[in-house]
Amino acid sequence: MEHIEKLAPLGLFDARVPRYTSYPTAPIFSATVGHAEQTTWTRALDPREPVSVYVHIPFCERLCWFCACRTQGTSTLNPVASYLKTLRAELRQLAATLPAGVRMGKLHWGGGTPTILLPEMIVELAQMVKAVIPPADEFEFSVEIDPTMVDEAKITALAAEGMNRASIGIQDFSDEVQAAIGRPQPYEATAACVAMLRKAGITSLNADLVYGLPYQDMATITRTVAQVLTLNPDRIALFGYAHVPHMAKRQKLINEDALPDDRMRYQLAEAAAAQFVAAGFETIGIDHFAKPDDSLAVAARAGTLRRNFQGYTTDTSPTLIGIGASSISRFPQGYVQNASATGAYIQRIEAGTLAGYRGHAMTEADQLHARAIEMLMCDFSIDRAELRDVFGAAEATLAPLHDIAATRFKGYVTVTDACVAVRPEGKPLLRMIAQIYDAYAGAGAVYSKAS
Repeated sequence: MEHIEKLAPLGLFDARVPRYTSYPTAPIFSATVGHAEQTTWTRALDPREPVSVYVHIPFCERLCWFCACRTQGTSTLNPVASYLKTLRAELRQLAATLPAGVRMGKLHWGGGTPTILLPEMIVELAQMVKAVIPPADEFEFSVEIDPTMVDEAKITALAAEGMNRASIGIQDFSDEVQAAIGRPQPYEATAACVAMLRKAGITSLNADLVYGLPYQDMATITRTVAQVLTLNPDRIALFGYAHVPHMAKRQKLINEDALPDDRMRYQLAEAAAAQFVAAGFETIGIDHFAKPDDSLAVAARAGTLRRNFQGYTTDTSPTLIGIGASSISRFPQGYVQNASATGAYIQRIEAGTLAGYRGHAMTEADQLHARAIEMLMCDFSIDRAELRDVFGAAEATLAPLHDIAATRFKGYVTVTDACVAVRPEGKPLLRMIAQIYDAYAGAGAVYSKAS
């Protein structure tokens, strides 16, 4: 409690800051960058460098009230089948744009609910992607899985297409909490899903949990973590619930009076983290945990951890190709997001172009700030020598920001000629510290709470 009282005056419970899964953050993207840049940057890819690929499946049979992702509900598979046809058309456009010989090092399916797809749809989609961007020799295929919307046939199809990592959404196992967020999911159904995944040979399993949900308290979070540990996951993502009903209308269904207050949110996160550490997991960044032999933990120890739209990752590819409505592509030159609404996305593909409609072209200054922020988020420090090696004299332009960080967060941030380091006690402030290096901060976007 004493530590909380020291952090509170620094703005921990008042600040709203980005999660910095990209820099600049998506709200900064503009229509000055679109499908023309997407086409040019795609054509400029180096075939010798494997790319990563993200495929967005925006459909859900149920719309969880807490979720702020780009999704839409459906009671039939008709719109899903139609969407697959559009994905095929987008992939044809991509095939006509990509340089010959480009290979895919990592493939991720997210949503929405990718496991809404029938087994034959899973095979069709996987084969479509591989036909355009064949897998590299070292290939990783991960899929987000709803345990209530999967069966052995779907998992078998995914495994046959190369899935070797799976991420299951759990959030919380409390019946009261699940009812309050519109996501009933019995522990037994989740355990059965995990058993099927392990049987199919999936050796890397991630579980997503959320703190700060309505009716959560120390007893519910402790019980949930204990149940999660019985599933023997390899990685954990522990995210803070972002209550943004002005952006995600479905969140208006959540009883705001039942949400934990700021200090309780902090205590929930700390309690869950302590349980995972006690169980042998290593802390990765601000909100992930991994077994010591997991590649995420290995990367963290080696200093090769990275951050992208899925959170912390071992993916070091400079290029991420986003496929589907609202998907974001990352190129060395910048970002391009496909049209977000499914109808608008379909219209762009039917017009015979790629679907990019907004983005951001990176300047050298953007690249410098992006790497500094990523270092902070991954390593809790900025390696100034590395920045000098890459950016030369431009590294010195960050010096005033280092001074601001050290002054504003005195006792938590130290600055030397070699590095900027955040002390362990300053970990809860990390996103706020990172925002000091954000040249677009204050541009009017509303973000989630720092706590």
